[in-house]
Amino acid sequence: MEGWEKAFVSNKEFADTIHGEMGCVACHGGDGTAQEKDAAHTGIRKFPITADACDQCHTDTADAHSKSLHESLQGYYTAVQQRTSDETWSTVQEAFDNHCDSCHTTCGQCHVSRPATTGGGLAAGHQFKKIPPMNLTCTGCHGSRVNDEYKGLNEGFPADVHWTKGGMPCFDCHQADEMHGTMDYQPNHRYDGPPTPGCTDGDCHADVSADDAVAAHDSTHLDTMACATCHTTEYKQCYSCHVQKSDDDIPYFKIEPSQMAIKIGYNPIQSADRPWKWVTLRHVPIDPETFAYYGDNLLPNFDNRPTWEYATPHAIQKVGPQAKTCNDCHGNADVFLTPDDLMPYEVGANKNVVVDPKDIPQPVEEP
Repeated sequence: MEGWEKAFVSNKEFADTIHGEMGCVACHGGDGTAQEKDAAHTGIRKFPITADACDQCHTDTADAHSKSLHESLQGYYTAVQQRTSDETWSTVQEAFDNHCDSCHTTCGQCHVSRPATTGGGLAAGHQFKKIPPMNLTCTGCHGSRVNDEYKGLNEGFPADVHWTKGGMPCFDCHQADEMHGTMDYQPNHRYDGPPTPGCTDGDCHADVSADDAVAAHDSTHLDTMACATCHTTEYKQCYSCHVQKSDDDIPYFKIEPSQMAIKIGYNPIQSADRPWKWVTLRHVPIDPETFAYYGDNLLPNFDNRPTWEYATPHAIQKVGPQAKTCNDCHGNADVFLTPDDLMPYEVGANKNVVVDPKDIPQPVEEP
């Protein structure tokens, strides 16, 4: 329809871009030949489907993104399904689809609009952003933990040094291959494959080694501890989540209040890529009764995964409070995950990450 861009698109210059020249139907569907409104809007979609829109031109990226963790939510499915059984998974999947599935995002919900879970709406008219606006996309979804930690929005706790020293956007570390799933392996969870990004990758902290001038960067520390173990401040720990439905059949959930803490424990995913004994752990919001609204004992294999999981806090400091002196860590049980930190229902789940108090490094004579 001639003149559509003047009638329906607020940023008129969009009509002269490559996406504008494609016309509405290419992305939003419908029947561009119809003269009547109802007929023209047959099959129309508010959020274009990657396979029907982006795939026309960005074939390789769109195909990979359909299997990415952002699109598939496979990381969440992996974590939840391992706690179910063959008999209970179908019921839990129904609950998951009702309460959790809306967190996935499409190409357009990063590059054109805000994610649907944050209310949607175009970020800058129909302007396509090769690099999405961080505050409208990334932190719109990853807000309560990542955004608040990174920007120092948790009262009393400092922002991440990468933010305070230059306002580094997410994409300086988390680049396109990771976002789009165009890596050389198929991840089933956020921490499959090598650490991405890695602190010593590229030009960032490649000079960190046992030969540098920092005494704590000796081989004992570097070989046995992930970087965040010394370099994070307190970060958010989330606890039990319970899903329910309102009287109007609207799904909702309740999460217990979070706490701010540093917890160091044994590495639950130790491998050649992540060889360290000691890592930071984060409590995830689940308990055996999370899906009890839908039935009894739906997580019979609850102990198959820890509730204190491997974590990469976005609260990095030059020196964390647990590393200001040697004995802020050595002999300091408060920064280690010990049996006293566990609820009775999660003791079995965390048997491989909780620290034997006898294994906490002993106090040393300060230099």
